[in-house]
Amino acid sequence: MPSPKGYKREDVLDRAIELFRRQGYSATGTAELVQELGINRKSMYSEFGSKQELFEAALERYSEINLTRVLGPIEASEANAQTIRDAFLGYAAASETKFNGLGCLMANTAVERAALDPGSAKFVDAYLDRLLKGFRNALENAQRDGDVRVDADLDDLAAHFANAVVGISALLRAKATPEQMYAAGRGITSVLAQP
Repeated sequence: MPSPKGYKREDVLDRAIELFRRQGYSATGTAELVQELGINRKSMYSEFGSKQELFEAALERYSEINLTRVLGPIEASEANAQTIRDAFLGYAAASETKFNGLGCLMANTAVERAALDPGSAKFVDAYLDRLLKGFRNALENAQRDGDVRVDADLDDLAAHFANAVVGISALLRAKATPEQMYAAGRGITSVLAQP
């Protein structure tokens, strides 16, 4: 009978998420992973196979946990123009927290890795698709409520907001000031009718 693991996979992935979020994939070495994750090299390779597979497992967990929490409001059936404003307000408010300088792991990966490897690209593609669908959902309700022009192209607006999320996440990663972040959020959402 094999001996039980001295770690929980979810805990290891959560630590990996934070390390990759802080440093990116390329700047994170195997020795550093072993130290940060609190498992030995053999266990890391036995559990995940490779650094790339560990990274992909971290992206999957991040999608399930973090993105569901962040994107859930725009995906909800009652999402509307205020939900969109609140989403960008949330990104701006993050600049006043421990997330300043970290950004979003998925947006960081879109910039650093998506063009370089198919494994990362599939998670980024799913993330961008989720953003588009979530914003499209909120925009349909906003249009019904009169907060978006009736002749507006909702697909174009959804793309505008999805692209803006990646951009504002990059600002957060770059440690933009809260003033810059709030101004960016107001500018991004200015296409919506003002409350």
